Amino acid sequence: MELAIVGLIGIAVLLFVMFFLGMPVSFAMAVVGFFGFAHVVSFHAALNMVSADLWVTFSKYGLTVIPLFIFMGYLAFNAGIAERLYDAADHWVGHWRGGLAIATIAADELFAAICGSNTATAATMGAVALPQMEKYNYDTRLSTGTVVTGGTLGTVMPPSVVLIIIGLQTEQSIVKLFLAGIIPAVVLGLLFVVTILLLCRLYPEFGPAGPRTSFREKMKSLRGVIEALAIFILVIGGLYVGLFTPTEAGAVGVFFTLLVTISIGRMSWRGLLDSIHATLKISSMVLMLVAGAIIFGRFLAITRLPFMVADFAAGLPVSRYVILGLVLVIYLVGGCFMDSLGFLVLTIPIFSPLGVALGFDPIWYSILLTMVTTMGAITPPVGVNIYVVKALAPDVALGTIFKSVSFFLLACIVSMIILILFPQLVLFLPNAMH
Repeated sequence: MELAIVGLIGIAVLLFVMFFLGMPVSFAMAVVGFFGFAHVVSFHAALNMVSADLWVTFSKYGLTVIPLFIFMGYLAFNAGIAERLYDAADHWVGHWRGGLAIATIAADELFAAICGSNTATAATMGAVALPQMEKYNYDTRLSTGTVVTGGTLGTVMPPSVVLIIIGLQTEQSIVKLFLAGIIPAVVLGLLFVVTILLLCRLYPEFGPAGPRTSFREKMKSLRGVIEALAIFILVIGGLYVGLFTPTEAGAVGVFFTLLVTISIGRMSWRGLLDSIHATLKISSMVLMLVAGAIIFGRFLAITRLPFMVADFAAGLPVSRYVILGLVLVIYLVGGCFMDSLGFLVLTIPIFSPLGVALGFDPIWYSILLTMVTTMGAITPPVGVNIYVVKALAPDVALGTIFKSVSFFLLACIVSMIILILFPQLVLFLPNAMH
């Protein structure tokens, strides 16, 4: 029990350091994990732990999957693929009431399939969609809310950086996690569309109908979708049939994206350099989170706190779904006050053994945690997507964007309820994998 108390003190100190000193999550986890381990074992053992564990982890060939998929997403971003996806969706549904908002969700879904980052998806689609919706007098509550929440599809739809990190931390198959995320991402996107349709039915002034386009123009616009679908099918299809490992899929995706964008004259030297710069910046942040999580996870493991929590929860005389609900609430509340990805990395060492102890399928359980993490990216006061959209729409009050998100949070909650009631929606594709 004394070791468990040390673990609780370590978590409390970690949260204190992050909240009040403003230290990045990765560094805070590394510092607290190192000194906590040194206190429990010895300073010399802590030095050996850091050097050995970091070397073992970062010398693995498979870790290159993170920068590869991030690079692929930024290549697509700087090549203008998102604009062509939005244009295609606009041609097909823009004449509906709320059609431009629906087109934004559809383009988000497709762009997320080759991007893997919620902030990049929100920033890209915001830059494209917000001026269009303003042009047709969309209510700012609908336009900003659509862009903020649509960006979360990049967290669930493969290739997702969040799923890669979960796979690395819990030693699960990244391929199966990717496949498991496809149907939940589609379900979430459809629920966002239903939300937009209901809002525009109740408040027609929210999303006026746009001009109609001919069938010929609709078919012509689909050329912008072919590139994204080809990249997605090549990468995820190759993983599904066992043609590639995740790392090989990332490399093939980068090469094919470069080939496509250069051949059609969409990739400039400036765009390529910007992609490299953004990839180095984001990859460094993610890999530092992985390093901090390794050190902090070792500290928690030596205190046996995660296993005590798991044993305690598994022994409670309540349904395991009640405990699952409490875990999801913790993630939702934690995501309100802390970077959602950082909170996920911090808590996986605690809640992953809990899910196993409760008898949940680890793939299904991981997707649920990913889904609730997406809500953390859009919940105030720290929802990162909110501030991305605020930067794109400086004239819109921050409070208005906060309110706009509330329309879509119900859709996120309903999507998780559906996945809990019908777990095969998550497990069908991983179980069917060759």
